Amino acid sequence: MFFPASVLPVLLGTAWGYRVAGHVDWLAFGLALAAVVGVHAGANVLNDVYDALSGADEGNDARVFPFTGGSRFIQNGVMSVGDMARWGGGLLIVSVVPGGLLVIDRGLGVLAFGLGGLALAVLYSAPPLRLAARGLGEATVGAAFGVLPVVGAAWLQSGRLDANALLMSVPVSLWVANILLINEIPDAAADRAAGKRTLAVRLGKRGTDALYLASNLLAALVVGAVIVRGLLPVWAGVGSVVLLGLAVGAAITVLGGPSRARLRYAIEATLAIHALGTLWLIAWVAVTS
Repeated sequence: MFFPASVLPVLLGTAWGYRVAGHVDWLAFGLALAAVVGVHAGANVLNDVYDALSGADEGNDARVFPFTGGSRFIQNGVMSVGDMARWGGGLLIVSVVPGGLLVIDRGLGVLAFGLGGLALAVLYSAPPLRLAARGLGEATVGAAFGVLPVVGAAWLQSGRLDANALLMSVPVSLWVANILLINEIPDAAADRAAGKRTLAVRLGKRGTDALYLASNLLAALVVGAVIVRGLLPVWAGVGSVVLLGLAVGAAITVLGGPSRARLRYAIEATLAIHALGTLWLIAWVAVTS
């Protein structure tokens, strides 16, 4: 259910690259998409492994299925920790194949994006850094599923690093980081007990709620900056205002109480904000190209 987080930024970057270059290299697009989705899948599986080893998922009785608390494959006896580790590692290795083909086709510049994505995928949950446990999970996810795929996919199409593509990636980075942030709320007690000090653990529910709102407001402001720069028409701002309203509703819902129904609504709303917001940007980039 979370794979739009890896697919949509590649589509946005490709659309921007098409706007700059006037054509699409479909082979490069397909290879980039396969590599990013493979890294995403591998990262999810490895996160399950390290959450199992730390005890974070085992002790999580407040999870909101199927969004938080891991896949439960290990806890339900579907796969062992070792099997999951091999599966996650295998997915990352498989993702290297399309990445390697891109290196052959486009040169060593691809390595900067590919190795960056792989490093973030592994270090998000793996020691010694365990970035998510240090409160850096949102920044990691924002970079891995916002900046890197948008800027990288645009570069593959246009052949140049584009400051405007970087600006376009910022709202996507904020929206995808908020998916992780809102998902951490029901997991906070189990994460705290396991020593996994996510942002939700560090900030508490009210602080997390405030950061969630601030991130969505910043995303709307960046879309406004994109419009002011003449990169998108004024009408593109309508969507960001609607999405900001949806975010305010989600935040108010969470503040109203920690029930699973409220949290489920907030999580689903956040997933919708990311998907609809990114699709909105893709559509406007496409129609103005």
